[in-house]
Amino acid sequence: MSSVNYDISMSLDGYIRAANPRPDEPLGVGGEALHDWAMNPDDAVGRDMLERGIAGTGAIICGRATYDDSLRWWQADGPSGQARLPLFVVTHTVPSDVPAGSVYVFVTTGIEDALAQAREAAGGKSVSIMGGPAVATQYLRAGLVDEVSVHLVPVLFGAGTRLTEALPAQIELELADHVSGPSAMHLRYRVKRAS
Repeated sequence: MSSVNYDISMSLDGYIRAANPRPDEPLGVGGEALHDWAMNPDDAVGRDMLERGIAGTGAIICGRATYDDSLRWWQADGPSGQARLPLFVVTHTVPSDVPAGSVYVFVTTGIEDALAQAREAAGGKSVSIMGGPAVATQYLRAGLVDEVSVHLVPVLFGAGTRLTEALPAQIELELADHVSGPSAMHLRYRVKRAS
């Protein structure tokens, strides 16, 4: 069965989006700094992390807000670009205007159904949850996340959107891997299961 990984970039002070987001800057003022590790051609470590992440992933899940905020950059190919991994969007309603030939699958029947569809599409590879905290927190609350990958970026925002929304209980993690690059520290944690 495919493992489920919540994969996110975060500022050193715990924000996954800077303050004052708006349509032209959905990650807030200065928030694009969170993606420097993946887009900087001089950061070989970051590029390698991105390439290995895409190669090991079979499907992606996000929420409707992430889809709406990002579609103009992603276009029909989605967040994985030329790899064209299927993106399952958890939503209450399907948008009326979806790019033709796109990778998007809209799921209105809840997070469990989205995960079941993503696992089937992943073909044994991992399923990655990305975007804002709303959908990721739902998966964490339901105990459906196996790993949390954080790309810790050396920037302090001071305000913005936190990594997760309120959780019903503490979730313990154990370090599985870490790699340091010039634009971010890449941390991967396994979720500890109660025995």
